[in-house]
Amino acid sequence: MPTPHEAEKQHTGPEEADRPPSMTSHDVAPQVAPGRNPCCLCWCCCCSCSWNEERRRVWQASRESKLQPLPGCEVCATPSHEEVQSWAQSFDKLMHSPAGRSVFRAFLRTEYSEENMLFWLACEDLKAEANQHVVDEKARLIYEDYVSILSPKEVSLDSRVREGINKKMQEPSAHTFDDAQLQIYTLMHRDSYPRFLSSPTYRALLLRGASQSSSES
Repeated sequence: MPTPHEAEKQHTGPEEADRPPSMTSHDVAPQVAPGRNPCCLCWCCCCSCSWNEERRRVWQASRESKLQPLPGCEVCATPSHEEVQSWAQSFDKLMHSPAGRSVFRAFLRTEYSEENMLFWLACEDLKAEANQHVVDEKARLIYEDYVSILSPKEVSLDSRVREGINKKMQEPSAHTFDDAQLQIYTLMHRDSYPRFLSSPTYRALLLRGASQSSSES
């Protein structure tokens, strides 16, 4: 008959045998950062991969310096006095004039809303493109520059238009941003255009054109 000490050994033995072996420092499993995915290089910046987080950091830093040096505006001749006067007749006439767009863009820059004109021009350029590969690339750049919430040049679009763009970006076309372009065009027409007509910039153009006309006559 086993002694109490031997019985205790027989009782504890199986439990110890069932225990998993202790892990050494060489057996420790690698730690995976929570919320990380393998870098997918997605254009929509919707995931938390390290590549997108780096882009988010750079874009966030650039928000404080939203105004970049003004790129070269459209090449256009000096507008006549009659053309400058026509800009007050309708917003369409202003936007159909290369000189008008250039002057209006400079005015928008003073109001910190130049991105509206840049977005509209980018959409016009996209609609003139026929090569599908180029369309895909230009659509991606437009999305990143003006639609993404991470961009310092993001334009103001409602949720319905944004959802439509996100769906269309699965198969981009030259007309992916048509609804958004119309919304921004309407915004400039109703909001910025009246202030432009009463601005010192436009008044100075009118006075200069009038003085030139009188000196030539």
